[in-house]
Amino acid sequence: MSALDFLVELGTEELPPKALDKLSAAFRAGIEKGLKDAGLAHGRVQAFAAPRRLAVLVEQLAAQQPDRSVNLDGPPIQAAFDAEGEPTQAALGFARKCGVDLAEIDRSGAKLKFSRTIEGQPAATLLPGIVEDSLNDLPIPKRMRWAARKEEFVRPTQWLVMLFGDQVVECEILAQRAGRESRGHRFHNPAPVRISRPSSYLEDLRSAHVIADFAERRELIAKRVEQLAAEQNGTAIVPPALLDEVTALVEWPVPLVCSFEERFLEVPQEALITTMQDNQKYFCLLDSNGKLLPRFITVANIESKDPAQIIAGNEKVVRPRLTDAEFFFKQDKKQSLESFNERLRNVVFQAQLGSVYDKAVRVSRLAAFIAESTGGDVRRSARAGLLSKCDLATEMVGEFPEMQGVAGYYYALNDGEPEDVALALNEQYMPRGAGAELPSTQTGAIVAVADKLDTLVGIFGIGMLPTGSKDPYALRRAALGILRILIEKQLDLDLVKAVNFAIDQFGGQVKAGGLSDQVLGFVFERLRARYEDEGVEVATYFSVRAVSPASALDFDQRVQAVQAFRKLPEAQALAAANKRVSNLLSKFEAKLPETVEPRWFDNATEFSLYSALQQAEQAVQPLAEARQYREALERLAHLRAPVDAFFEAVLVNAEDPSVRANRYALLARLRGLFLGVADISALG
Repeated sequence: MSALDFLVELGTEELPPKALDKLSAAFRAGIEKGLKDAGLAHGRVQAFAAPRRLAVLVEQLAAQQPDRSVNLDGPPIQAAFDAEGEPTQAALGFARKCGVDLAEIDRSGAKLKFSRTIEGQPAATLLPGIVEDSLNDLPIPKRMRWAARKEEFVRPTQWLVMLFGDQVVECEILAQRAGRESRGHRFHNPAPVRISRPSSYLEDLRSAHVIADFAERRELIAKRVEQLAAEQNGTAIVPPALLDEVTALVEWPVPLVCSFEERFLEVPQEALITTMQDNQKYFCLLDSNGKLLPRFITVANIESKDPAQIIAGNEKVVRPRLTDAEFFFKQDKKQSLESFNERLRNVVFQAQLGSVYDKAVRVSRLAAFIAESTGGDVRRSARAGLLSKCDLATEMVGEFPEMQGVAGYYYALNDGEPEDVALALNEQYMPRGAGAELPSTQTGAIVAVADKLDTLVGIFGIGMLPTGSKDPYALRRAALGILRILIEKQLDLDLVKAVNFAIDQFGGQVKAGGLSDQVLGFVFERLRARYEDEGVEVATYFSVRAVSPASALDFDQRVQAVQAFRKLPEAQALAAANKRVSNLLSKFEAKLPETVEPRWFDNATEFSLYSALQQAEQAVQPLAEARQYREALERLAHLRAPVDAFFEAVLVNAEDPSVRANRYALLARLRGLFLGVADISALG
């Protein structure tokens, strides 16, 4: 069967740059799906995208659909015809479904049957429908119309190229009749560009100053930006999202170095970087110490004969932006950071929970409590908590919301606050996402936990629990952040006490009944997902959850110990024995004796187990108190032999009530030893 290359290119007005790569990938996926559904074999499929075009090239596409056999079963014969042999509605409906008269239906078997061979259609007749369906399925939140037409697309369409081999596929899609003429660069080569055949598409456009391959443009920009930065003795900041957006804005990228006045470097560099990246789409440069250089790189969409004009134009455009940042910074520094708290008295945090200032006061007190519990600096933690929201009322953050925390850091240093207090004002928001950076200071870690815990308790306390995918206050992220900080920064905080302290802070603003258990359950449930991501078995998590550690750090230490214990050869048998013991104890209705009395033993294995338990208690209890849980479980593994021997030789439910009760007390002592670390019966 013959095969030819196929090309489709839809030309439009400038497409949304942030969506271009996604639109291109979806267009390609839609074409591939359509070809698969049509049974058309093909080779490699490539997607191309530039500001004014979406294109797909399919190599070696079969010119003809293969013939297909259709075999359909209908209703049983007895249901297809009545007693007089007349066809029922079931038979007539089956014939209609097959598109033939009932006489053409096979009735020789137990059921009606229809078989036929469908002749394959030429690919050229199927391609317009495949392309149109793919375009209709693109992820476009809001489509637009243009002129007086009814067609809708993300932007007005301008031309359509559809070639199968060297022939045009005759069709009209989105108000454009297919041809072989594309368009070049809007300024360098605005004339029509003839595409001779699909395989020459990239080179035909390159000759017209258009690099149609998104990946090629992206790599070209990245390499040239890196080279220019090195020439300036700097390193470029190239966020992937910004690189993608700039790539989507240009057809013929020409990176150029620009500069700004050094006086602007007195402004926090984060503000300068933010405005240059977000508003101007520039790549900023840092020196070897990570300090901002007074230069940036812009990517022009034209190869100018006088690039100095482009450079001067960009420098002129960025100056007002930097001047604004400078003005806000100087204005804010005219008063102390703490004074901004007064403005926050009138800013609502949450209607039922008071103002942002109220929250800062609560965070300050809670941070002091956490610091005292974890060996932190109580005074500095409280101070950082009180200042934690001040910068939200500054001019800088009002203009650049991304500067919250960062602005506070600079203003705190300007006021002479200690370094860790200043850092905490930014670190309170850490981690900002999954796997993101954690606070570098203990004060920052304490304030971050206090801030998140206050939000959790407050929002839960007014009944605004996250449901499904709705989590407007990012409570899941807050809980995960608390856990990461406490575990990875080794802060041994009693969360039960901390949550109760946080609840008391709200007074009558929250419904305190059952709130502590609700919040703690929510927080520790997040650990389950964390461990699943790390490859820890769910049973291990539940074995520790069963003993309800109050500290996240303690919880993690127990989990790691149980995970190691599971690899021991004795683990499975001891888990099964613990499960058996747990089941037996749950059914014992009488009161358990407080002590085990050897005088009621009547079997040597009882003496052996009792002796082994006494030795284990002496060895394990100090290990558990020192949180050497792994060593404790390794020592408890030695109990396997006496436990196995006990269950092999002893009937626990003896007839004599005293003997029976004594044996249950012995088993309870065994179970209590393991529960000092985890409920390993959950592993069985």
